[in-house]
Formats: sequence, structure tokens, C-alpha cells
Amino acid sequence: MSVRTKIFTATALATALTLTGCSSNETATEAAQSITVQEQWIKAAPEKMSSGFAELANTGDTDVRLVAATSPASARVELHEVVSGDGGTMTMRPKDGGLLIPAHGSASLAPGADHLMFMELAAPLLPGTETDVTLVFDDGSSTTFNAQIRDFSGNQENYDPNHGG
Repeated sequence: MSVRTKIFTATALATALTLTGCSSNETATEAAQSITVQEQWIKAAPEKMSSGFAELANTGDTDVRLVAATSPASARVELHEVVSGDGGTMTMRPKDGGLLIPAHGSASLAPGADHLMFMELAAPLLPGTETDVTLVFDDGSSTTFNAQIRDFSGNQENYDPNHGG
């Protein structure tokens, strides 16, 4: 085989692989593409921690699981649940296994229920300001949205940092 033929063959093979890679990426469905975020907001807080809420709708044909979140507003963001604790008190703790958003359904992040917990705030969360939040799904895809900071006097559960750990 001549040098010219080898170069042509290598170029053709590289082009075919590149085109195959592009077409497979175009047909891949990411969980984040089927999720819409509405009514998103975060509780105002001067320091330490706060909570975030939203309505998550899944327009896709498969279930999606929210497994993590990040935000420049805090060092950590955890997915939490609220359960009945000792003596009937409500206790907040990390939610094992993430949050299922069913196909053609929805899931709520709401005060007194499943929510995002902003831990180690970077600065005070002041009413009327906004911050970005990124949700990460079980397939590794993510979506980022902007949430308004609001005053809210509710959401006074106890926190159980040792759950699941």
C-alpha cells in the first residue's frame, strides 16, 4: 500500500468515526432534557444553611432520578427529606437514593417535605436576590436554573446530620 493510500485510508477512517460519534450524541437522550423547573425559590438566611424549593416536571417517557445539586451560594447542596422523629417532632435528614421524577409526572421540592439543603452558605441569602442552582440526574446530565431568594418563616424542622452516614 502506498503512503498516499495509507493517508487516505486513515483520513477516511477518522472521518467515519467522527461522524459516528456525532450521530450517536445527537440521538442520546439525557434526563435533563425532559425536566422543567418551575416555581423555584430559596429561603432567605443570614448564615450557615437554607432550603430550596421547586416543582420538577418530567415530559419524557422514562423516570428520572435527581441525585445531586450544586450552587455558588453554598459549599454543599444536599437533597433532604422531612420525616416524623422522636416524640412526633419533624426531622430533616439527607434523602437516600435521590428523588424520583416519574415519566410524564412531577415531583415537588417543598417546605416540610423533600427539598434542597444549602449547607455552609458562602454569603447571606438576602430577599430579592437570586442565585443559580444546578440539578444533577442519575445519568450524569444536569440542568441549571436561577432561583429567587425569599423571606419564609416556616420550615423549622430539626436536622439529623448522622442519617445514612
